[in-house]
Amino acid sequence: MSTTDTSGRTAGPTAAAEGHGPAGTDGGRRGLLHGLPWLVWHRHRTVLRTALLLTVVGAAAFAYQRIGVQDFLHTHGATPGLGGRLANAFQNHYGSVFNGDLDFMQSLPVVVGVFLGAPLIAGELEHGTVTLVTTQSVSRGRWIAATLGLPLAVAVLCTTLLSALFTWLWTPAHALIATGDWLAGGPFDSTGPVPVAMTLFLTACGIALGMLIKRVVPAMAATAVLAVVGGVIWAEQIRPRLGTLRSVTYPYDSDNGPRLPFDAVRMDDWVSTADGKLYGFGTCVHSDAEACRAKLGIVNRVTQYFDYGQLAGMQWRGAALLLALAAVVLAFVVWRAQRRPL
Repeated sequence: MSTTDTSGRTAGPTAAAEGHGPAGTDGGRRGLLHGLPWLVWHRHRTVLRTALLLTVVGAAAFAYQRIGVQDFLHTHGATPGLGGRLANAFQNHYGSVFNGDLDFMQSLPVVVGVFLGAPLIAGELEHGTVTLVTTQSVSRGRWIAATLGLPLAVAVLCTTLLSALFTWLWTPAHALIATGDWLAGGPFDSTGPVPVAMTLFLTACGIALGMLIKRVVPAMAATAVLAVVGGVIWAEQIRPRLGTLRSVTYPYDSDNGPRLPFDAVRMDDWVSTADGKLYGFGTCVHSDAEACRAKLGIVNRVTQYFDYGQLAGMQWRGAALLLALAAVVLAFVVWRAQRRPL
């Protein structure tokens, strides 16, 4: 309910929405944020300020680490030496640092989805704030635009900066890092456009779950569960299908094994006939193996892999998929906010 102060000016949610009160400045001047954006910032200022602070700290840490990494590379080079001694030396110096960075970047989308996305609308519904605001001079369309726009903009800004800086840090030394499996070891989800897209997707899912559940704590728990289940599906079913596997064929009895590019990710091994028909790697391995191979015509081994040069393309395809899913979820949130009772 609105009230009127001694100057005759309307106070309360309507005033805040129109730019009066704390949203503005003396003499009718408005600050950087006013009206509904200011109200959204005020309601979620603790989480948003924490996100900005962590971004500044993380960016500074990545920039500082880059100095040491570049000094190491200029002194020793970026290609592992004989027997992997250079990689071991790099791991001793920076292994724990990079492992911590990877953990931080991989947990970032989940943390944003749980602590920013899930409470965003659930908190308004649980406390009845949305009813108060939308019964004043604010339409549902304006309310949902402000409620989604500012937090998502902050999430995109923070994750884009952190992802760009970590990519800048990781790329020159990727061949020396112990988690050299860039597909499954963490770098795929921690560099390039993937962290940004993953953050938007999980945040959108958190917002939708909060709108449906209408309670903050259950919505946060549901978002965390969704992130875990979605992470398994992403890793097992989607990520390996974002690129086209390359193959190298070599004689079955070869002692040298496949000659793969140094920073390739080995995905699968097969046995094959001379005309390229594939069989499982465990085919014909029993006591009558030679007769079995002769019968099937197996003469080669085949190794399938992803080359490091495929990383960027696979990341952009994965990011496009996540962004499309996020757009669908946000469209549902907007539709429900405008058409269904809140």
